[in-house]
Amino acid sequence: MVSSTAWLAAGFVLLWNSGFIGAEYGLPFTGPFTLLFWRYWALTCILLIYLTLSGRLRWPGFYDAAIALLVGFLAHGVWLGCVLFSLQQGVPAGIVALVVALQPMLTGALSGPVVGEHTPLSRWFGLLIGFCGVIIAVGARTNLSDAGSVFGYFIPFGSVVGITAASLLQRYIEVHGRAHRLPVDISLFYQSLATALAATIPAIGLESLATRWAPTFMSAMVWLILGVSLAAYALMWLLLSRLDATRVASLFYLGPPVTMIMAWVAFGDTLQSTDVIGLIIVAAGVIVVQRQ
Repeated sequence: MVSSTAWLAAGFVLLWNSGFIGAEYGLPFTGPFTLLFWRYWALTCILLIYLTLSGRLRWPGFYDAAIALLVGFLAHGVWLGCVLFSLQQGVPAGIVALVVALQPMLTGALSGPVVGEHTPLSRWFGLLIGFCGVIIAVGARTNLSDAGSVFGYFIPFGSVVGITAASLLQRYIEVHGRAHRLPVDISLFYQSLATALAATIPAIGLESLATRWAPTFMSAMVWLILGVSLAAYALMWLLLSRLDATRVASLFYLGPPVTMIMAWVAFGDTLQSTDVIGLIIVAAGVIVVQRQ
């Protein structure tokens, strides 16, 4: 029988990576920061209404609220902002995927010093296998001659730092500070609020909130809000309450090949043999990492 944690992991991988498809639908109608502005202010309002009507809205105290706001800023704002902004700067999607794929190894290196959960040698072997699978999956699709500013190539590293720091901080709370652990819905409210506030200045200052409210854009926004920012992130925090940060981070390796398959289904993109080979190798690496 498949464990509930495995189902959570599968749901997380599918929902999380559908966000890239949703962004591809939405970005032709607005800028990256404006997309985040509408997405997270809408989610903040939805969660505020839900928590108020259910009687669950409360001030958790300065420390707990500050942690949730910081995790939200890093995991939502920095992660998404840097990915979308780097693509806008002309950085090839394959390069962005490769840089972001460094995140599981960075998490594995820091999980011991930060959380006290050291990564054994066998798990490092799985991380290396997964990274090789990512290289195979995206390497054939990466055109190094594509335009892009030199500055733009450094932006995806911000995503790596953001999601790694957020994951380790959240896992630290789970392991060492459970008294400060917030329910997922309350935590997501503060995380969403932090991201909405962070996106406001660049969305107004750089993009003037310019938006074409087409049906395609609104449909994409509904999915990005409910399917990704709400459901996918909730699953990630639940996984971090059950698994160490390295094992959760290894699931990010599945991103590039799974997204390529989704793009094949959604947009008719050509599915290459290296996509399937990369997915198989990544899956093998993830299985090695997940083993006790």
